[in-house]
Amino acid sequence: MSFLTLLRKELYAYFVSPLFYVVAAVFLGLCGFFFYTRLIFFVEYGLGENILGNFWLAFMAGAPYSISMVLLLVMPLLTMRSFAEEKKLGTIELLLTYPIRDGELFCAKFTACVLVFVVLLAGTLVYPLYLYSLQPLPLGAVAAGYLGLLLLGLSFIACGVLISSLTDNQVVAAVSTLGLLLGFWVLTWNEAATSPGLLRVLIHLSMFDHFEPFARGTIDADHVGYFVFFVLFCSFLTLRVLEARTWRGRR
Repeated sequence: MSFLTLLRKELYAYFVSPLFYVVAAVFLGLCGFFFYTRLIFFVEYGLGENILGNFWLAFMAGAPYSISMVLLLVMPLLTMRSFAEEKKLGTIELLLTYPIRDGELFCAKFTACVLVFVVLLAGTLVYPLYLYSLQPLPLGAVAAGYLGLLLLGLSFIACGVLISSLTDNQVVAAVSTLGLLLGFWVLTWNEAATSPGLLRVLIHLSMFDHFEPFARGTIDADHVGYFVFFVLFCSFLTLRVLEARTWRGRR
């Protein structure tokens, strides 16, 4: 069984499942609602000269009514079935008996989820296009924001697939992923209760602090590197989990 065969199997499982369409409806519905209400607010009450820029920052990263927060809520629902469903149905043992590497199995599941995520993210491109039709906005800021969302989504997926590989319960996988990601997201939000030294450390770990510069239209190698490292680290741990399961099955 090749990588492409596994990938087609995973994509088929996503697109024939009602869950994908429910998640897509919730994601696009919430994003559309936040876009509309935020835009109305900034048009009527926005202060300063760069009203459109402030609106885009708020729509990208403003808590809690932003596209990044919606991603945080829905991505665990897409990743929860990755390995947990296979374990629940008992098909993971069958897959591991095929002449495929653990890496191929992981890459197929990860890539399928990424493609589904890209489909959802592409649906939001209507918002900057609509804005541009009303008033031209800097395309560099839009591109930086979407690069940040892409890296953020990849990190969410890598974490979700890792958690899913640790359990056979999809609900446990989804809730655990949400809790872990939310923890990384809000690490620096309570500055008053954190010492300056600890805060400097937490800033380096906080997903929000690494994503916000993208929402402001800035692309920095340090922030890109953080998300790349996060994805690679979670992927490495997932492969170790699969490797351990394979060795246990051979005993």
